[in-house]
Amino acid sequence: MVDGVAEAAERLGRDRGLLEHSSTAERTAAILRRHITQGLFKPDARLAEDVIGNALGVSRNTLREAFRLLSHERLLVHKLNRGVFVRALTAADVRDLYRIRRLVECAAVGDASPPAEEGLAGLREAVGAAEKAAEEERWGDVGTANMEFHQAVVDLMGSPRTTELMSQVLAELRLGFLVVTDPRAFHGRYLPRNRRILGLIEAGDVEGARAALTDYLDDAEATLLKAYA
Repeated sequence: MVDGVAEAAERLGRDRGLLEHSSTAERTAAILRRHITQGLFKPDARLAEDVIGNALGVSRNTLREAFRLLSHERLLVHKLNRGVFVRALTAADVRDLYRIRRLVECAAVGDASPPAEEGLAGLREAVGAAEKAAEEERWGDVGTANMEFHQAVVDLMGSPRTTELMSQVLAELRLGFLVVTDPRAFHGRYLPRNRRILGLIEAGDVEGARAALTDYLDDAEATLLKAYA
């Protein structure tokens, strides 16, 4: 676990109230998925059932079912006689994830034209959060806000299934981002690009937004693959 077992348990414990008394494996999985997206867990980290179960106040059976769900999403992996671990991506995984991103994000821009004001608000909020985090040198939070921006792009479609797909793709991709040794250089370079994409979407320039998105994703994929190499 990133930052040690105690800090991970503390951060998970803050979400305990989200489970309420009708806690389910799906809700537990959603909390763990979100923390994976935010970079709480490193690739190849072993997830201790007792620590996570106690932090969230869920039974061992519920937690194991949540682990099973996240394994199907390629976020976790069971290792025989060793336990459950956060999955480490390969270069082939990265290429495949960016292939999906190009298909989904570029389609979302055209499908949602003109975008609803609520959708634009989500984009603006994510861009603003990333820029504020950068000013404060919180580069992990910049990465999280960048991902929230691209999730908001897909949310413009108003398709629950596509939104769910994108959330899973981004959670998995976050594991790939953790191999980057200089998060400032990696995440910081995309802040002005997100701002430009937002402007193109606001202006209703579908083709311009698609071109900017494609350029963004091509560059991000190439940069990430260099880190793997």
